[in-house]
Amino acid sequence: MPSLMEIYQMLPKTNCKKCGKATCMAFAVDLLARKINIDECTPLKEEKYRTAYEKLKEMITPVGALTETGFLVHEDKCIGCGNCVVACPVNVVADPEGTASGRAPSNDKVIIVIKDGIVRPVNIQECRRFGPNKTLCYACIDTCPTKAIEFV
Repeated sequence: MPSLMEIYQMLPKTNCKKCGKATCMAFAVDLLARKINIDECTPLKEEKYRTAYEKLKEMITPVGALTETGFLVHEDKCIGCGNCVVACPVNVVADPEGTASGRAPSNDKVIIVIKDGIVRPVNIQECRRFGPNKTLCYACIDTCPTKAIEFV
């Protein structure tokens, strides 16, 4: 996932407001959060910004791939290794007896599973990142060898 500053550095930085945002930094924030589309920055379509535009299009995944919680799996990067499923602390709690023995838990309390060779959200709203006691857990992200998972 690109950082805010990586995105901002590729923008025209003209603060033209053609996108409806007060500044290019505000545009970068909303672009990173997938609240807007890269094409809303009309100066980026000018020839002198063509390279930056192409790089940004590669870096920013379209909004349509997100769950309502912001959980995003880059299916083209996921190799189905299952590291995220096993590392997820919520999934571990869902199998307190350890009956999964290396296959990860398989009951209805798990939040991510491997299906058809790709990690899929099942009950992602149960993730520690959501609810009244939310924390910024990175277990699924940190264990992914291909960086296929992100929260936006």
